[in-house]
Amino acid sequence: MTFTDGRIVVAGARTFRRPGRRVDYLLRYRPDMALAVVEAKASYKAPGDGLQQAKDYAEILGLSFAYSTNGHGIIEFDYLTGVERKIASFPTPGELWARLTNHNRLDAAAAERLLSPAYHLSGKSPRYYQEIAIKRAIQAIELGQRRVLLTMATGTGKTVVAFQICWKLWSSRWNRTGGTEHRRPRILYLADRNILIDDPKDKIFAPFGDARWKIENGIANKSREMYFAIYQAIAKDEVRPGLYREYAPDFFDLIIVDECHRGSARDESNWREILEYFAPAYQLGMTATPKRDDNVDTYEYFGNPVYTYSLKQGIEDGFLAPYRVHRVVTKWDATGWRPSPGDLDRFGREIPDEEYHTNDFERRVALRARTQVVARHLTDFLRKSDRFAKTVVFCVDQEHADEMRHALNNLNADLVRQFQDYVCRVTSNEGDIGRGHLSDFQDLERATPVILTTSQMLTTGVDMPTCKNVVLVRVINSMTDFKQIIGRGTRVRDDYGKLFFSILDYTGSATRMFADPDFDGAPTLITEVKVDEHGEETETPTETGDETTYPPDGETILPPPDVDEGDRRKLYFDGGQVDIATHLVYELDANGTQLRVVKFTDYTAEKVRTLYPTAAELRKAWADPQHRSEVIAHLAERGIDFDELARAANQPEADPFDLLCHITFNAPLRTRRERAQALRRERKEFFDQYGPQAREILDELLEKYAEHGTAQFVIPDILKVEPISRHGNVMEIATFFEGPERLRQAVNLLQTLLYAA
Repeated sequence: MTFTDGRIVVAGARTFRRPGRRVDYLLRYRPDMALAVVEAKASYKAPGDGLQQAKDYAEILGLSFAYSTNGHGIIEFDYLTGVERKIASFPTPGELWARLTNHNRLDAAAAERLLSPAYHLSGKSPRYYQEIAIKRAIQAIELGQRRVLLTMATGTGKTVVAFQICWKLWSSRWNRTGGTEHRRPRILYLADRNILIDDPKDKIFAPFGDARWKIENGIANKSREMYFAIYQAIAKDEVRPGLYREYAPDFFDLIIVDECHRGSARDESNWREILEYFAPAYQLGMTATPKRDDNVDTYEYFGNPVYTYSLKQGIEDGFLAPYRVHRVVTKWDATGWRPSPGDLDRFGREIPDEEYHTNDFERRVALRARTQVVARHLTDFLRKSDRFAKTVVFCVDQEHADEMRHALNNLNADLVRQFQDYVCRVTSNEGDIGRGHLSDFQDLERATPVILTTSQMLTTGVDMPTCKNVVLVRVINSMTDFKQIIGRGTRVRDDYGKLFFSILDYTGSATRMFADPDFDGAPTLITEVKVDEHGEETETPTETGDETTYPPDGETILPPPDVDEGDRRKLYFDGGQVDIATHLVYELDANGTQLRVVKFTDYTAEKVRTLYPTAAELRKAWADPQHRSEVIAHLAERGIDFDELARAANQPEADPFDLLCHITFNAPLRTRRERAQALRRERKEFFDQYGPQAREILDELLEKYAEHGTAQFVIPDILKVEPISRHGNVMEIATFFEGPERLRQAVNLLQTLLYAA
């Protein structure tokens, strides 16, 4: 049984999946309750040879029993007791379940509720980690743990987990009284944004039917069982004591706090007051971010998570998309910007003579030229890759988002003429119009909008399954916010070709966050480029650094129209000229924990030397057609694509083998045509052993190689392509070589001689 999708590997512009993790047997007590892993080995092996593998899988799957067998003997490892022992036969499902429930102190009623069937949404069962999260949350509640926390990376289905927890408890008629009242539970689902409430209520939680109710417009309905609300709708304010007080403190049995890291547990928060008012209820917090300085209050309130599924694990399992990072630096970001004497902003105000840096841009001073060059570079990036790749641009504030939208609109006017919503701003100021643009952006079947500019509104809780580019034009200081933002691109959609995404970082935020030792889930590749005033990439240095400290993030609201110009919150400079000033590759070390900076060619050279320590070993493997495919596969698994390598080395005509030897062992570089001509000149005896027609076919194969590479040696496919196909069909061509086998031998020998020393 395979329980992961297999990590997605990005090799150039191509992607493929590694094999998923699989167990020989997964023992289940009920369809939704796995108990043990069994690894089966050949009869000639020892019974315990598969035990370590079984234990590894049991730990990943959150199971308490692991077994290894060769068909004659059985070894059991019991995580509940730590005992490893030989057993004569497998225990029965009932025996294993009894051992588990007794150890966890679950009575019969609690155990039965834990076994309550999941709701299989659209025929899809919960993934393995979702099963663990559901099981551990319900078990914690059954054991009387009043505050429970689940930490799951963005894109891994927290809402699905929350639904399944609610469904199991609702279906089994659990309530906080411990079963003294035979009624369904009353559950409140809380968040801080309408989109985090409306989407789950109307979609994933739809099976609850008429049991659902959204608390809004000051109405406190008490006749339903599945309630939804945003904090703001029920909290107290200057004029209201708080709608939540319309409900008795013990009204709700369970409260689920979605995105609970967003301030709901802070001591000074009104939201904390709501949670404390409903203290009799069990409270389940859900967050995407591990414990950090900026969310420590959440962990102090809810306690340590009962289960954590990280971004790194999600990428490793293939459930989340890997990503590439493009670090783009303007000259003003690299060196700072200083006004010339007498410079005035667009409102005639004198700009103080000081040096402004990235953390000042769009906060203290808005530089139109910088916005224009970033928009131009992004437009060129899309032109080179895919102009209809869904893209979200995170700006400093709503005003900056509108400036960026304006610049991108004009740079893409050719498409805007056809698609008026090609570029849209989605911030709180747009209201329903913005939410409409967002809905269209999320729609899998709609081509537009393609680019959304925003500031804070789309940082969290918004599902964008086909988002391929996340663009950072504002400084991000919080790891929590950073993970939420890049989470906009981590969804995987194989059916729509969404297997990885790009982060375009114009402020250095991503580079700083990846350097954080607490960051989990490093990128496939980071490149850094400098760009000129036209948004075009310039020469690349070998290293960069960013020691700047940054102010806290925050949504900045535009001043109302009647605000005096002297009270405007920042300066606006519309003059000047800026160019984009760097391409670096960041690679994880062997332990997968630290990023280091290398060029793509250096990275390739290191990987080749790891696989083939000498040029002779690489030549021997490459010359054999069968082994050559293995070399290519090994390099592809490490993210090395020959087209990308040729571009990085600026050697588009080089033979891949020669290119590898050149960058790895400093060997002379030859083009494919040079290698083909050398073979014709130095190995005439090879061609002379065949008749005229066979020699002509071999010569045409060699010419195909000179033009297009070693893919042209695939038999019989290449024989069906002109000009070779003019000699007849495959069988007729084979007769020139005295049969198919001698034809294949001739083509293989041709390749061996082509790469002979």
